[in-house]
Amino acid sequence: MTKFIMAITGLILIGFLLAHMFGNLKLLLPDNGVEFNEYSHWLRELGYPALPHSLFLWIFRITLLAAVVLHLWSAFKLKARNDASRGAGKRYVDKKSMESSYAARTMIWGGIIIVLFVIMHLLQFTAQVLKFGYADGVKTLAPYDRVIAGFGEWWVVLIYAIAMIAVCMHISHGFYSAFATLGANTSLSARKTLKGLSLLVAVLLFLGFMIPPVLILIGVIG
Repeated sequence: MTKFIMAITGLILIGFLLAHMFGNLKLLLPDNGVEFNEYSHWLRELGYPALPHSLFLWIFRITLLAAVVLHLWSAFKLKARNDASRGAGKRYVDKKSMESSYAARTMIWGGIIIVLFVIMHLLQFTAQVLKFGYADGVKTLAPYDRVIAGFGEWWVVLIYAIAMIAVCMHISHGFYSAFATLGANTSLSARKTLKGLSLLVAVLLFLGFMIPPVLILIGVIG
């Protein structure tokens, strides 16, 4: 059951990342952020007037937070279970398997880096507590302008790149592992397909998330 929860929540989070990446790519449009700002506003109006203003967004945020909490809980529970079953007398057991990839062996640390980055990301772009790149005295900016301001700082882009490497390493293993848990790993051909898709999704997300910040930093956007 724990593996099932981890697989489902992991796929939910990957789906969110793909949708988030698609939204971020609106930064590439040559309209000085008009459509990106409209997209950000639309997220707050989604479901209105059937639902109160921003209610759908808050439901989405709570669902996403629940997925993150359950995913972390599952990860630590599985690690504790594996450590307990390994035991002191099995220290030198051969661990060569499909689970022994670098990404698999660093899933916990990668997850911690991702969580810390998400907290920073929310404080910067959602709550505007961290005002990286803001002019003195400026308290709030439109969504497009706060992105331009933040990624105008080279060290913010560097932190973002490190975090995205951690995210994509996590996904390169997690995507495959999730579908294997759900029963998709039924043959050698299926295994190869899943591994190929895992790598494809990881590379797609890395490029999709990193192209806008780099173009902002070098002055092509904004």
